[in-house]
Amino acid sequence: MFKKILVANRGEIAVRVIRACRELGILSAAVYSDVDRAALHVLTADEAYSVGAAAAAESYLNIEKILDVAKRCGADAIHPGYGFLSENAKFAQACAGAGIKFIGPTAASMEKMGSKTRARQQMEKAGVPFVPGTSHGLESVQQAREVAAKIGYPVMLKAAAGGGGKGMRLVGSEQELQSALEAAQSEAQRAFGDGEVYLEKAILNPRHIEMQVLADEHGNTVYLGERECSIQRRHQKVMEEAPSPLVDAGMRRHMGEVAVRVAKAANYNNAGTVEFLVEQDPVNQEKSFYFLEMNTRLQVEHPVTELVTGLDLVNLQIRIAAGEKLPFTQEDILIRGHAIECRIYAEDADNNFFPSPGRIEMLLTPAGPGIRLDSGVYAGWNVPIDYDPLLAKLIGYGQDRQQAISRLTRALPEYFVAGIKTNLGLFRRILADGDFQSGKIDTGYLDRLLEAKAGSEHVEAEKSTAAIAAAVFSVLDSTSNPAASKPGAGPAESSWKRTARTEGLM
Repeated sequence: MFKKILVANRGEIAVRVIRACRELGILSAAVYSDVDRAALHVLTADEAYSVGAAAAAESYLNIEKILDVAKRCGADAIHPGYGFLSENAKFAQACAGAGIKFIGPTAASMEKMGSKTRARQQMEKAGVPFVPGTSHGLESVQQAREVAAKIGYPVMLKAAAGGGGKGMRLVGSEQELQSALEAAQSEAQRAFGDGEVYLEKAILNPRHIEMQVLADEHGNTVYLGERECSIQRRHQKVMEEAPSPLVDAGMRRHMGEVAVRVAKAANYNNAGTVEFLVEQDPVNQEKSFYFLEMNTRLQVEHPVTELVTGLDLVNLQIRIAAGEKLPFTQEDILIRGHAIECRIYAEDADNNFFPSPGRIEMLLTPAGPGIRLDSGVYAGWNVPIDYDPLLAKLIGYGQDRQQAISRLTRALPEYFVAGIKTNLGLFRRILADGDFQSGKIDTGYLDRLLEAKAGSEHVEAEKSTAAIAAAVFSVLDSTSNPAASKPGAGPAESSWKRTARTEGLM
């Protein structure tokens, strides 16, 4: 087993990995940029090392600096978390060259699956179903016109090297195609340094369902069930659950077997996720699924799989990287209960999800039966503008989907963040929505919800949370600011109270 692991990431995922190291008796080393000097992952790790300026390219994405720290601190393995260098084949290869174990797949596997066009080519050879379209980058507008005419509009242009909606364009007619292709190629080049774009048939408002796989270095590969990831904004996931309300046992087995075939075609090891688009016929309800891509890393939403399987995926990642065999077979894996995850972001959901950096002046977090919180922040922390604004993940678990919803509905009003905007209110709306409660969701669900008139169902719950926060804050004020309690003194209104008053909570 490893003696020390360098965690090449930040925020809640770095804290999550550090905790797994501690349970295994492994020393952890954190890295941090200038703006993350006092971040929670830095305070949590056994050791911490600076890697430069706030810009990710000068710190968390700087391979030379990360490897230099690993060598200086004596780490024998690196866990990349997700994002940043987690799917960078050059980084995986550089780790191997430096004699440091990369906790993830090999560089060769990443190369196979890192480009969506190369992945489609591999899946074509393996007989895996994928959305009709091109398996190579488009060479010209004319080629795009010919393919689109053959498969029929609407079509989707996608960046071969990317994700998260970058370099993606929905095209409804031939007249839109040229300008959309040029825009997609330009955006892909800026975002990923690779302007390759391919074309596929657009499946409007499908379900987005992914299958978790694990593979050791001894040829054993298993699937751990699916996650429903259809609730998205700008092609980025917001809320996930396991199992999917759409998937029955037969479909789960079929998708799982295909996912294992995908992993084996890529000679894959460690944790990975195979993503599918699912189309359901509105007349006969027949379901068809298509391979979308493979994420060669741990996913943000891995906690829901952990809760319904009882497995610790980060622990297993580390053990696999250390050369251990999987301690179970496919037949041993059982899905029990239901889990739903809310991604808590520092952003304004009512203002086009605009980021909301700043100081967290007060933080109340939920607990209780069936509630898990993976967080990377604390009261007093300044949320920087430089990175993804994910603060934490709130997960509700129950014996069934209804209990998971009920527990999250109870927990969300207990969650309060003062000083910055968050998307907590959005989740209260989702959980109260009839279509969500009945499982009628797809990739267009959130857009439809946001277009609907904002409800007022949770005003009283928000006021209740504000009242609790106000009581706590008044106690803190009276103990830390004696002048505020002097007779005749008019206490200065705290910034939290100003926030609450502005939000209509007081």
